[in-house]
Amino acid sequence: MKLPNESLISHRIDYISVCICTYKRPRPLERLLVKLQDQETKGLFRYSIVVVDNDHMQSAKGIVKSFGEKSSIAIDYYCEPEQNISLARNKAVQNAKGNFVAFIDDDELPVNNWLLNLYKAYHEFNADGILGPVMPYYEIEPPQWIIKGKFYERPSHKTGAVLHWTNTRTGNVLLRKNIFSEKENMFRLEFGRGGEDRDFFRRMIERGFHFVWCAEAPVYETVAPERFKRSFMVRRALVRGQNPHFGLFDILKSLIAVPLYTLALPLLLFLSHHIFMKYLIKDFDHIGRILAFWGIDVVRDQYVMK
Repeated sequence: MKLPNESLISHRIDYISVCICTYKRPRPLERLLVKLQDQETKGLFRYSIVVVDNDHMQSAKGIVKSFGEKSSIAIDYYCEPEQNISLARNKAVQNAKGNFVAFIDDDELPVNNWLLNLYKAYHEFNADGILGPVMPYYEIEPPQWIIKGKFYERPSHKTGAVLHWTNTRTGNVLLRKNIFSEKENMFRLEFGRGGEDRDFFRRMIERGFHFVWCAEAPVYETVAPERFKRSFMVRRALVRGQNPHFGLFDILKSLIAVPLYTLALPLLLFLSHHIFMKYLIKDFDHIGRILAFWGIDVVRDQYVMK
């Protein structure tokens, strides 16, 4: 990618607020903050960090304070006591000082030219936002069925590809801050347990905004051993199925899918464990959707998705 033309930055240096929403993950958050100190800018922009702690006990406050005392990168700490990821994201946006907002998850680690490549892609493709890859980083070697099933691998795209909302998320994104100048463009509170990012991008694309891929700006998501557990995957599927944007047609599809998938599971287990797990997860996505339709919430943990 080309560097932006000097005429684009002659009047002012752009300012990126890197926003992190966190909940009781002190070690990953600390590693992320350390990594964010080393971002290349080539003098094209400056940046600072906004941390929103979604724990009413303010468990991240000490880490942020310690980092701020040692780092040359400015960092602001806020607490959103109500456990709702949309509230946390909105608080981050509201307190972002930059004319750009970048989101990265608290369990991710960026490459050193992460922000620079997102920024370059923004100017090259004249987009409203730039998204980059989120790649798995395993703390320990996972079971082979997880590798074979690619459970923690996400689709990638060619740099410059305009994205459909189904290929979007906020784990690695740079956005124009003025997208949020209209109140209805904020993250919707009913998606407080997850899915708020896809809902946001779906609505923005419907309003004419466009978002582009940058393959040269990856971040690495730490996949902790507890995420290898089948119970974790099933619980996450149940929560994902309870996102409120499903319509009556989706419910009808789920009513058909659940018995079909359930009947097929014994045969799939005999054939291959990773295929069995793929369809078990699909089954519980649909089960979660049906339970949500009937107002039944069987997973209380707000952060099983994260």
